[in-house]
Amino acid sequence: MPRKPKKIFILDTNVLLHDFNCIYNFEENDIVIPITVLEELDKFKKGNDLINFHAREFTRELDKLSGDNLFNGGVPLGKGLGKLSIETGKPFSDQLKASFPELTADHRILAIAESITISKPKQSVTLVTKDINLRMKAKSIGVMSADYESDKVKNIDEIYKGINTLQDIDDDVISRVYEESDGIPVTDVNTQEHPKPNQYFILKGNRSSALVHYNPFMKAYDRVLKQKVYGIEPRNAEQTFAIDTLCRDEIQLVTITGKAGTGKTLLALAAAIAQRQKYSQIFLARPIVPLSNKDIGYLPGDAKEKIGPYMQPLFDNLDVIKNKFSPTSKDFQKIEDMQKGEKLIITPLAYIRGRSLSNVFFIVDEAQNLTPHEIKTIITRAGEGTKMVFTGDIEQIDSPYLDMKSNGLSYLTDKMIGQDVFAHINLVKGERSYLAELASNLL
Repeated sequence: MPRKPKKIFILDTNVLLHDFNCIYNFEENDIVIPITVLEELDKFKKGNDLINFHAREFTRELDKLSGDNLFNGGVPLGKGLGKLSIETGKPFSDQLKASFPELTADHRILAIAESITISKPKQSVTLVTKDINLRMKAKSIGVMSADYESDKVKNIDEIYKGINTLQDIDDDVISRVYEESDGIPVTDVNTQEHPKPNQYFILKGNRSSALVHYNPFMKAYDRVLKQKVYGIEPRNAEQTFAIDTLCRDEIQLVTITGKAGTGKTLLALAAAIAQRQKYSQIFLARPIVPLSNKDIGYLPGDAKEKIGPYMQPLFDNLDVIKNKFSPTSKDFQKIEDMQKGEKLIITPLAYIRGRSLSNVFFIVDEAQNLTPHEIKTIITRAGEGTKMVFTGDIEQIDSPYLDMKSNGLSYLTDKMIGQDVFAHINLVKGERSYLAELASNLL
């Protein structure tokens, strides 16, 4: 039986910036990189943001594979993989000129994709890009196109929430939850599915209810107590669960999702400060994602003034905590001293690179704007005694090349389910104000 011809995948710049190792994810098929993409990568190589790091890393990877065959037949990527080649510029066809006369980088990539599609009629040729508009443009001129989906969550409707409600639990079982400090065996609670490690439950009986956590080490449900952390008190069951998981030493990795106003960052920061004696430093960071396609360089002022608007929401959360105390109180002064002594640092995520992450309580805000690879890069730098918390709203993504399925926060949650050191909480109810809750639900 004759072998099927290899497929050809043409990669756009944004795919390489999303995952610089993507060239190894296309199995036995061949990969083509338009010369225009290399030109665009040059523009991204300088800078401290993670996207600049990705550009440099791919360039280094390409350098390892360098040789004349990159422009003449391609170089093998490894056992079981196809070849990688670079395709030089191609003239615009009459169809392309008529539809897209401007000589933009996207249209030059389209010209190459169209040329390969025509010259390889017996092979499947696909332009892979995370740019929806470019995909539509490609299809309009007869070029197959697709999103890069190797790191996407398969079914967004089945994203793990971390919390479940169990109905019709025997009231005697619930009474034992309150009485037995070590919890009750998982087999004593009648449920159709086995709980996941560090999953939280609301047990409801006829006359009583209880909040519990499934302890994977003890194979038991233990009671979750409502606790106040540095002046911040939970206002609902989900926030109570969030504080519990943030304060459990055995849980080293936490993801917290929820819409604006649910208290994700505030709870994480308050829990970190409450546990300050356990850690040498607290880092609160977030990626800088400029709006309206404007680079941060467009903003006036020095570096500190440029990043100020992006960091202000984090300082606002800190102010909420500080305002719980009198300016003359020890609790208020402790936060001031932590900031002055760099025990509590609020900073852009890019500025963390190179720092030691041992014995650190590390909070990454707006993690939905990170790629899966960026998330992996951050976590793999965690040293002994470090706790990592990623917060975000997967429905509010600022990056034009990420969505609810492909962002790093969804990916991380999906891949870590079932691990003993991981917990996830999805916050539902907004607690900022009635107006904020109304806007979040209706607008």
